[in-house]
Amino acid sequence: MSASGAIKFRSLFAAADDTEPLPHPGIYFGSYPYRKEEVKGKLEEFLRSFASFSSRPEAASTKHWQTFTRRVEAMDKPLSKMSERELDGWILDIRKKLNRKGLTEEITARAFATIREVAGRVLGMKHFDCQLIGGWVMLQGMIAEMQTGEGKTLTATLPASCAAMAGMPVHVVTVNDYLVERDASLMRPVYERLGLTVGHVIEGMDTAQRKQAYSCDITYCTSKQLAFDYLRDRLIMKHFNSSLEFKLESLYSSKPVSNQLLLRGLNYAIVDEADSIFIDEARTPLILSCKTDNTQQEAVHREAIWLARQLKEGKYYAIDEKARSVELTQYGRDYLEELASMMRGVWRGSRRRNALVEQALVALHLYERDVHYLVDDGAIFIIDENTGRTMADRSWEAGLHQMIEEKEGCEQTGQTETLARISYQTFFKRYLRLSGMTGTANEVRKELRKVYQLDVVNIPTNKPVQRKNFPERIYTHTDAKWDEITKSIRIEHEKGRPVLVGTRTLRDSEHLSELLSAAGLQHQVLNAKQDKEEAAIVALAGKQGQVTVATNMAGRGTDIKLDDASIKAGGLHVISCEKNISARIDRQLAGRCGRQGDPGSYEAILSLQDAFIEKRFGRMARALAKFTDKAHRIKPQWLGRLMMSFTQMMSEYQYRQIRNAMMKVDRKREAMLAFSGMSE
Repeated sequence: MSASGAIKFRSLFAAADDTEPLPHPGIYFGSYPYRKEEVKGKLEEFLRSFASFSSRPEAASTKHWQTFTRRVEAMDKPLSKMSERELDGWILDIRKKLNRKGLTEEITARAFATIREVAGRVLGMKHFDCQLIGGWVMLQGMIAEMQTGEGKTLTATLPASCAAMAGMPVHVVTVNDYLVERDASLMRPVYERLGLTVGHVIEGMDTAQRKQAYSCDITYCTSKQLAFDYLRDRLIMKHFNSSLEFKLESLYSSKPVSNQLLLRGLNYAIVDEADSIFIDEARTPLILSCKTDNTQQEAVHREAIWLARQLKEGKYYAIDEKARSVELTQYGRDYLEELASMMRGVWRGSRRRNALVEQALVALHLYERDVHYLVDDGAIFIIDENTGRTMADRSWEAGLHQMIEEKEGCEQTGQTETLARISYQTFFKRYLRLSGMTGTANEVRKELRKVYQLDVVNIPTNKPVQRKNFPERIYTHTDAKWDEITKSIRIEHEKGRPVLVGTRTLRDSEHLSELLSAAGLQHQVLNAKQDKEEAAIVALAGKQGQVTVATNMAGRGTDIKLDDASIKAGGLHVISCEKNISARIDRQLAGRCGRQGDPGSYEAILSLQDAFIEKRFGRMARALAKFTDKAHRIKPQWLGRLMMSFTQMMSEYQYRQIRNAMMKVDRKREAMLAFSGMSE
């Protein structure tokens, strides 16, 4: 083995070099820093994977945390006695040391103590020890798993401020525009008191506004907006044959093209709700596109829907619920050929004709209104199954979106031409330093480590958790389930407790709303139709006796605060109406109650007729439904729970396979693009 090879081999097992400059635009990393994808051999990949699985970072140890928090707390009294002018001088000194010496543990502890003091003065909130630990873990390039309600928004100010004071441009990434604006606004006083600038990027901002926001020390943004802006930059940079040509153009041109770039590179990102972004969102690539003339395509989609409506299930086509696909039978192909015999263009070729009609059948039978999409003001909006929120600028590919528009009688938006594309797996691995925080990462810790090289560290809670988790109750049919849910809501409501009911779909939330209205129970509904009123609805959800019916959108980033009467009555009671595609989402819903030492309880009331079970094990579920008691509950209950858990495991496995397949496609594309010299 060569000397350089030996060094490379040893580096696989070594910690990051503390003497390496911190990532920021400059001489060392260039004007647009990002990590280039390394082409690794199978042996090197195995060794790197083995090294990450066999070692535990020192920063993740409890002993290390205790030492670090003691260092921070030692500065508490001296800092609290400083005048505002003295604090200004202290902050300036900390910034100089961070820039000169980097993120050494001693200077980082001083910086954290300073940020904590500033937060106490301007917000009236000082970071707890658990938040100091979470901030330290993130600054070391790991994911902090903090229980729901432990104050992740405030925690993020520690690594964000510390890194920004050290000269690193910081991106704080979250899941939606509401949280971007809220978090940037809430934490702005802390950053500005530290002498840092803060910006935010949301949907609808123009190029100048975006560039101004990214020029700030700290920028809050959604993962989607950030990745798309990176793709726009890549389209500009692809005109240069090499990085050297790009640097020279920046130096010698009076109006360099580089001035059009939005970002200052991918230096350091702190990803909130990390499991949602790194895992759940990673199944779909991000595609930057432009509109094209679709007059002819509109007619094709219209005709495809018409033809599909002439076919009957069974004889002419078969539906595969698990694979979410439709396949024409031989009878179907023959009948379709007969129907299209007088048509022209694409309908003359059997392969294209069959593919178009199968896609139209998918649009008609596998995508349901108020489950997979929402129709609002004559437009189709995709509903995110993980959050229940609409995704305004997302559309399905291969004509599916246009066929659904035709199905619902909406005007077709037209297909687009792809300019660039990237997956979250590829995009986030390009950050020179990456970290995250979430309440639910433990279930996917292996995948996070394998794909993003990120370790998950469980952070202790500030106060002991008092949540009561009741056993799942499983009924044979949905009517019995909804009756029991309504009964449970009434019981807890009469105690004066606030109740949150989590549903998987918009349709279920509206169905339960009708049942509650018929039962005379006042309530609020929070789903994709009320997403603009989310903050107001959530603000009332913790009031005494309040009943809130919500899709999964209530589970991300919002905080249900209890009044004193609600706490005395027993705290928030959460009811889950159906298993989600991942156990993480169920756990996250349960985490809505019992926050910060408050009392609370959680229960799941399920049915064997739930769509989640019906799609995979419908026949088995119907057979099991024969074994029931007088209350229409499955007997024994453990058998029903076993089926539910197994179905969830199969669902998680399926989506994991989809993400793995996307990574393989990414690697092939990167190899081809590298060979051709093209960008994404």
